[in-house]
Amino acid sequence: MSKRLVLYPDAMSYETILFDVVDHVATITLNRPNELNAFNISMIAELDSVWTSIRDDDDIRVVIMRADGRAFCVGRDAEEIATTPPDQLNPLGKSPLEALSPKWQRVWKPVIVAVNGLCGASAFYWVNEADIVIASEDAVFFDSHINIGAPALNEVLSLTRRIPLGEAMRLALLSLDERMSVQRAYQIGLVSEIVPHEGLWDRAAQLATIIASKSPVAVQTTVRGVWESLELGRAESYGQVTSWRTGPEGDYPPPPRAKAMLR
Repeated sequence: MSKRLVLYPDAMSYETILFDVVDHVATITLNRPNELNAFNISMIAELDSVWTSIRDDDDIRVVIMRADGRAFCVGRDAEEIATTPPDQLNPLGKSPLEALSPKWQRVWKPVIVAVNGLCGASAFYWVNEADIVIASEDAVFFDSHINIGAPALNEVLSLTRRIPLGEAMRLALLSLDERMSVQRAYQIGLVSEIVPHEGLWDRAAQLATIIASKSPVAVQTTVRGVWESLELGRAESYGQVTSWRTGPEGDYPPPPRAKAMLR
């Protein structure tokens, strides 16, 4: 079967990421390998744009997020922070968390994050909001905030939803004096699968292809229902999800109504 490649007009102009869509699967590749894929102002703007495109494009059913080079991402570009006036660090008028995070952008397409090498600090924006996290054998996790005199808040608060509180606090408080191995990340549920480095991208693609073959309405309603339950509470969320899935025939709504609800 031939693969269908969808070309986006803005994709060729991106400087810090690569983006393509093939057979309903969108792939975002962080592409600042020489900077260990630390995100800068340009990457924030480009990812903000990409998440909007993914959210609004009904052809996209699954998202893979991965990185080129020897690190997944080490957080924000420290050199840029040191050399840029504070009032110019967020030109979009929103925090990096809001711009970079798929769930903040109301993206209900499943996100598969494939972690290789170093993964730390604000890179947890993506790990914390992934639906599936897989990692290569060389992956390590850390948080650097306290070492540089900054409180570890947004990343660690969300991390406590994925791993035990004690593990999250240990990662935050020991900061750069400790790194969590991929084996430990797997043991505590931060990572669901460890694969050889050379097979990481292929395995992410395999998982994405499986999910993309399933009902997009059922998949996206599941993603939205589960994530919103974290804010609403189980009882309220159950009632809301029940109303989403009830169409004129007492089952899932027809596509036009379903698409509207998933915005």
